[in-house]
Amino acid sequence: MPPSPDKEPLLSETSRVEAFSDGVFAIIITLLVLEIHRPSIIPGKLAVELLEAWPSYLSYALAFLYVGIIWLNHHALFKQIHKVDLPLNCINLGGLGMTSLIPFPTGVMADAFRSGTLDDQRAAVVLYALIAGLMSAAWLPIFPYLNRHRYLISPKTKPDIMAAQLVRPVMGVLSYGVAALAGWFGHPLLAIGLFVFMVGYHAFTSQGINPRTP
Repeated sequence: MPPSPDKEPLLSETSRVEAFSDGVFAIIITLLVLEIHRPSIIPGKLAVELLEAWPSYLSYALAFLYVGIIWLNHHALFKQIHKVDLPLNCINLGGLGMTSLIPFPTGVMADAFRSGTLDDQRAAVVLYALIAGLMSAAWLPIFPYLNRHRYLISPKTKPDIMAAQLVRPVMGVLSYGVAALAGWFGHPLLAIGLFVFMVGYHAFTSQGINPRTP
């Protein structure tokens, strides 16, 4: 329900928030490319060096798909929002801030699988799971907040859609927690499998890919 006129918060259009967010996502994806390992040029060994850099390619593909799906969901979410206030801006900044950390664990994980020991790989997947879990957690507040402040949402939005959206970040927090445990106490490849699963899950449930998904 909208606030009373004497307590009406300062509201603004979504265009600047969307433009800033799109810019952040573009920079994140650019930074991911920089994390791809540049092989040493040893005469006659370039082809081998390029093949041995496969962890960098896999890490990039995984992170690119993940960030791309997050951007699609962000775009779809803001199609349903017609006004923003200060708390919503802060929540959005928190989500972008955590998402912008993704290139760091992506590069660490690629280096660990290219030239690290098994213990290094365990530490790397735990780091990736921790950052990805925190990123999921950063988006948790936005849906309850919009559900409580429905005057920020387009009148065409279904009443229960914001509450339903909460499932994705909750699933992310839980799954990345399991991935961290599996990668540390089991084998790092178990964590990688869960990372791939989460990319597929977010793609399958994405509002940006399948708008009919609740």
